[in-house]
Amino acid sequence: MKPEHLHGTEDCRAVSQILQRIGDKWSLLVVRRLGDGPMRFNELRRAIGGISQKMLTTTLRTLERDGFVTRTIFATVPPRVDYELTDLGRELEIPVKGLAEWAIVNSGRINEARRRFDGENAA
Repeated sequence: MKPEHLHGTEDCRAVSQILQRIGDKWSLLVVRRLGDGPMRFNELRRAIGGISQKMLTTTLRTLERDGFVTRTIFATVPPRVDYELTDLGRELEIPVKGLAEWAIVNSGRINEARRRFDGENAA
């Protein structure tokens, strides 16, 4: 289906559900970090910073359920678990990376627009 055909109720619902899933702060950060290659849980947690163990576990499970991440368990002592983007996850990383870069480049313009708006609409 081509993007220009995304206008029906079902299409909007599908887009909304996916954006809800991948649009949260932690999912975007996990996808972005795993874009650099497979990572172990604690390595990923350190790379993201500020995410709790529980939240990272929940985020990884959800991304795995949705087909964006795979989890590989290695039979070592202690067991080693690597997380990696699937083909679908690598496809997702393209717009995620683009959006992140766009946000960084335009954050000053957005902040200026907010200041202007807030100044015009104060009290």
